[in-house]
Amino acid sequence: MSISLAEKIQSDLKTAMKSRDTDTVRTLRMLQAAVKNRAIETQGELADADVIRLVQTGIKQRKEAASQFRTAGRDELVAQEEAEARVLEAYLPEQLSEEELKRLVKTAISDLSASGMKDMGAVMKKVMASCGGQAEGAVISALVREQLA
Repeated sequence: MSISLAEKIQSDLKTAMKSRDTDTVRTLRMLQAAVKNRAIETQGELADADVIRLVQTGIKQRKEAASQFRTAGRDELVAQEEAEARVLEAYLPEQLSEEELKRLVKTAISDLSASGMKDMGAVMKKVMASCGGQAEGAVISALVREQLA
């Protein structure tokens, strides 16, 4: 029996605490809190796909924060946010290559008979569902725009 992603996060948190890795401990505690909060909201255990969405959200937030800190000249905070994003990226499934994503986008466009930008939402929804957390939304969005334009 394999352990769930939430259990792996808990285990990795304990390991990081024992090794006194403060950056990893801080990041995993925030992630664990997000997982617990979402479990309370949904009144049940979270599936790995739900945890992956939380991880993706955390990475996106950290990248945006790092960008803002870089603009403000706060290099120490940029480094911290980027380190936290790297810790979170370890919990994502292996990402699809650009060629695989392009194939998924083309398949979705032909399945939906999409003809222009007005169909972008439907294509995005289909591609996001088919890639199951193995690609960033921004990357998929760029590829869909390119194909529909």
